[in-house]
Amino acid sequence: MLENCILLSLFAKENLGRMSEEQLNRYDRLINEPSNDWDIYYWATEAKPAPAELEHDVLAMLREFAKNRNREQRLRQPDLEYLFEHP
Repeated sequence: MLENCILLSLFAKENLGRMSEEQLNRYDRLINEPSNDWDIYYWATEAKPAPAELEHDVLAMLREFAKNRNREQRLRQPDLEYLFEHP
């Protein structure tokens, strides 16, 4: 689903590099366990509550990111070159 691709890829670019291993595991579970991509979108945008086992700091970070308080244009996924840049 395009909305999730944009939301999750931009969130990943901004946050994955500073997440702990535990947070990365929670993120992986969050994006891979649900069988319906719309569920992730609804949880991230707070349109529906998430299951208790997925209510954690990473979902809170995703929800805050989804609010887009800086009103950034988020029209497409980021280029993947950042994955190959050296810190």
